[in-house]
Amino acid sequence: MINPRTFSAAVLLAALTAVLALTIRKDGYVTDPAGLAWWYGACWVLFAAAAIAVRKVPVRHAVALILAGGIAVAATGLLAPPRTSSDSYRYAWDGRVQAAGISPYDHAPGDPELIHLRDDWLFPTGAGCAVPERARIRGPRGEVHCTRMNRPTVHTIYPPVAEGYFLLVHALSPDGTRHKGLQIGGAALALATTAGLLLVLRRRGDPRKAVYWAWCPIVPIEAVNNAHADVLGVLLTVVGLGVVARQRRALGGALLGAAIVTKMLPAVVLPGALSGVRRVRDAAAVLLPAAAVVALSYLPYVLVSDGSVLGFLGGYVEEEGYDDPSARNRYALLRLVLPDGWAPAAVVVVMLAVVGHVLWRGDPERPWSGALLVTGTAFLLLTPGYSWYALLLVALAALDGRWEWLAVAVAGAAKYVSVNMDVLGETVGTPAYAIAAGVVLTGYVLRRRHSPPPVETRRAAAQSVRS
Repeated sequence: MINPRTFSAAVLLAALTAVLALTIRKDGYVTDPAGLAWWYGACWVLFAAAAIAVRKVPVRHAVALILAGGIAVAATGLLAPPRTSSDSYRYAWDGRVQAAGISPYDHAPGDPELIHLRDDWLFPTGAGCAVPERARIRGPRGEVHCTRMNRPTVHTIYPPVAEGYFLLVHALSPDGTRHKGLQIGGAALALATTAGLLLVLRRRGDPRKAVYWAWCPIVPIEAVNNAHADVLGVLLTVVGLGVVARQRRALGGALLGAAIVTKMLPAVVLPGALSGVRRVRDAAAVLLPAAAVVALSYLPYVLVSDGSVLGFLGGYVEEEGYDDPSARNRYALLRLVLPDGWAPAAVVVVMLAVVGHVLWRGDPERPWSGALLVTGTAFLLLTPGYSWYALLLVALAALDGRWEWLAVAVAGAAKYVSVNMDVLGETVGTPAYAIAAGVVLTGYVLRRRHSPPPVETRRAAAQSVRS
């Protein structure tokens, strides 16, 4: 006979999968952002209900259900071309350029030197240029063409491990695959992350917490449908922190270094990896392998590139307004209580305090806990508008079992999906991040009030896993 709790969780999973499929097939990011936002909201509500339900299922059944559900949820991302981001088109282009023996850092897609690599998919003409978000570029004879890629006049921004991934996907994808190769790669990496979370949590907690990643709407939308390379960095981070927790610091540091040169964001987890470290040699055991992997990853590209391998990184930082608090509604929560000009300094002060706390008081057996605190704090202070950045935060929340931090991912999605209603995101983004901060604070208070002593916590976790 089917366990009633297992049946309830399966029904909610089926509903979540169905609504995710409809959401991803809806092409409303530009034409109907308000309607798309309601679909996003429905996905998150169903996800919350399903996650609560599966946490009550016996562990043996829950693990199987989480894995099966993770496959179903990820598969929904394959049902349509990328809907809310064009980044994966640049990934496909960078893979193609490398396959031709050219450094991706030497030329922008619009450069005439690469005209021979253009095709009708990434560089459509005629009716294919009727979409407003298509960027215009010069054709071989001066005529106006367009491209699916954003920022076609700047060099790539992606670090070397990401570029290696783009080349690998290009090499493995049959001709005519187009966006599917990267989407399938994203699905495989998302499922590998689920498996990694289950393995780590099996040893260090309750494996049912992996549901916070496996069924989270951000995974099929951003990791699979939009195929963001961030998911590779997330996988490396999860495995790296799990290895560090087992006192294999050098290997863990190397994996974290690889995550950093996939997307720079995973650098924020390094203080967590150093939680409670008192000896310099223990810190060096993490940091030196990480630095070595970063350097060795860049070296081949430095040797074959004529220009800077940092690409558009400096321009991106300036474009995102980190030096101008009013640009893109940066530092939104801080600016509610402080003058705009004080916000960047406040970020530095608060982040130094949080990092210091993690380094001094963090639990070396749970490095992801400190990593989550540092990462989540950075999100609340910087209030980013790109929802895929939160993939890292969601995985860390799953590792630590702190569901309240998922509210920050919801805020990022709300700000991003509403950008075509409100360019600065002040109407939706700022209240969403404020609510998320309140949820995080509430979660902290509830945990402090109701958490049992550490010994009882460990006994309860061990008993839960045995059941």
